[in-house]
Amino acid sequence: MRLRPLVAAFAVTAALVVTPASAAPAGRVLGYVANNGGGVSVIDTATNAVSETIADSGGSSPYMAAVAFDGTRGYVTNSVQNTLTVIDTPTNTVDKSVPVGKHPAGVAVAPGGGFVYVTNYDDGTVSVVDTATLTVTATVTVGQNPDGVVVTRDGTAVYVTHDVVGPSKVSVIDTTANAVVATINVGSTSTAIAASADGTRMYVVNKGSDDISAIDVATRTVVGTAKVGFVPHGIALSPNGTRAYVTNSEFDSVSVVDLTVMAEQQKIVVGDRPISVALTPDGASAYVTNFNSNTVSIIDTASNTVTGTIGVGQRPVGIAINFVPPAASKLVAGTAQLQVRLLGFTVRSLGATLTEKHTGAPVAGRTIVFRTVKGNPLCTATTNSYGKATCDAQVSLLVGLSTLLQGFTASFAGDNEHGGASAHGSITLL
Repeated sequence: MRLRPLVAAFAVTAALVVTPASAAPAGRVLGYVANNGGGVSVIDTATNAVSETIADSGGSSPYMAAVAFDGTRGYVTNSVQNTLTVIDTPTNTVDKSVPVGKHPAGVAVAPGGGFVYVTNYDDGTVSVVDTATLTVTATVTVGQNPDGVVVTRDGTAVYVTHDVVGPSKVSVIDTTANAVVATINVGSTSTAIAASADGTRMYVVNKGSDDISAIDVATRTVVGTAKVGFVPHGIALSPNGTRAYVTNSEFDSVSVVDLTVMAEQQKIVVGDRPISVALTPDGASAYVTNFNSNTVSIIDTASNTVTGTIGVGQRPVGIAINFVPPAASKLVAGTAQLQVRLLGFTVRSLGATLTEKHTGAPVAGRTIVFRTVKGNPLCTATTNSYGKATCDAQVSLLVGLSTLLQGFTASFAGDNEHGGASAHGSITLL
């Protein structure tokens, strides 16, 4: 497991690079688990293991998590520090902590990633964060205990739940005016909310009435209700919009709801006090945070059975899963020395250094290929802990002195974590 501190990451000035040596690999599908006891656990869904933990030095109580639609940013609310932590997901480093309102809880990203909306539970407000400047540009008063939040598919409205005992409501914010334009009555003590992929429905979890409400976005009315387990808390929808997975926090289970008829199909037993749930982009797996077990349960959605359990941090609450592209890389080549031999050439100290563009951190354990400018192979080497790869090459006379004196090309093909890069280096006569 890799541990990275929550410290600010700064952009690195571009150097000689840099055209990708090949098309970027597919990237990774990562899960981000916000642990109320501190830190964000990053799950690689290909291995179902925690690949690293983003250590929490600036905000000791992350609460919910959401990842931007392009996968390059993550947002985590810190309910004690009253901040929103902004994570660069390809490198899993922190860019900034944005001050918001008191006791931030829910967070949602607008389509296109231009704005982030944060519910401030103790203030009765929603902070509107401009992602270009990472500043709060508006604060919208919505009423008591705002909790769950989601943005409509077209980005014109934000729906906010209210964690109020007894009959509850959902506030609708117009994103142009940044003002509440409607309220919708739902069940008791509403918490999480999710939007259907086609944008026509919102589904609200009502933990006080043990049910979920279906809201028609066009009419802003409740068009259906489905009973679930005891004290439901989180919800996630299948990509095809036919099923909802709802965590029952005091029933240690997840309800599978058929949304076409608004009826529970079955309950799946998970860990102790499940809170949130998220599905992989293909809908094949659901991941459930278990607050008291300090674990995440993995559900196979084809069979609706638990297929694995992952240990995470203390008191996991929020979870978001998204495709994350490889981090952009930078490769800088050095100068090699050419020695003429009787039957060929020796090129000594071919070298190049591979780093992350965003952070400047060295990238170790990657293969760098060295060639002449005409593509003749020279040698290959693996980057060390400083990101540097070096090797010597024995070269045939057929390659030609003039070709070697034109320099060399160093290239990194790229992988799921880091994108490809190339650079030109010099060769001088000894």
